[in-house]
Amino acid sequence: MNSKVIVALDFNNIEEVRKFVSVINPKECRLKVGKELFTAYGPAIVIELQKLGFEIFLDLKFHDIPNTVYKAIKVAASLGVWMVNVHASGGKEMLLAARKAVDESAHKPLLIAVTVLTSLSNEAVKEVGYSLDAASQALHLAELSYKCGIDGVVCAAQEANLIKQKTAANFLTVTPGIRLASNKVDDQTRIMTPIAAINNGADYLVIGRPITQSGNSLQTLNEINQSIG
Repeated sequence: MNSKVIVALDFNNIEEVRKFVSVINPKECRLKVGKELFTAYGPAIVIELQKLGFEIFLDLKFHDIPNTVYKAIKVAASLGVWMVNVHASGGKEMLLAARKAVDESAHKPLLIAVTVLTSLSNEAVKEVGYSLDAASQALHLAELSYKCGIDGVVCAAQEANLIKQKTAANFLTVTPGIRLASNKVDDQTRIMTPIAAINNGADYLVIGRPITQSGNSLQTLNEINQSIG
């Protein structure tokens, strides 16, 4: 499956999820199960979607003491998910614990670290105590993640190319904050169109509302896939 699109299932109603996935081809995208949907339905929704043929990015952004994250990642891996993530700001020991958990699991999902949320502006980053601007902080956390053996990072698309330059070409960049030219910004601040993101080094595009809330989700998904080749 060659699509670079990960559709964010921003639902908390199982019937809405089922209606949406019934018109989407598992060969055309992967799906992201985040906190809202997982809190509502737990592992059962992951298993149901995987039985339909979808690869799942379990987006729970684990951020806790190393032992807790280690155990959580082990459970996530046992679900058979394609990708799982942690917060890079949890620090070196937490990142190493997450890496160890994947390495010790029979099924080994991709392990991705969140750098700086794409909803955060430079001002917001300073508010939480970081001395660097958003892009510099993201780069710093990406380099830390790379040194800890993490497979890649969640970052703004604007930062993808620079992160690859500072780490490695095969260090994955997963980029939310993707909007079509006709879309409203919603709650994102650091955004980019699909083709611009791919051209700037993004490996995977996390796209939610522009697809799930479009008039024709399948058509929108197909147009995005065609536009990015």
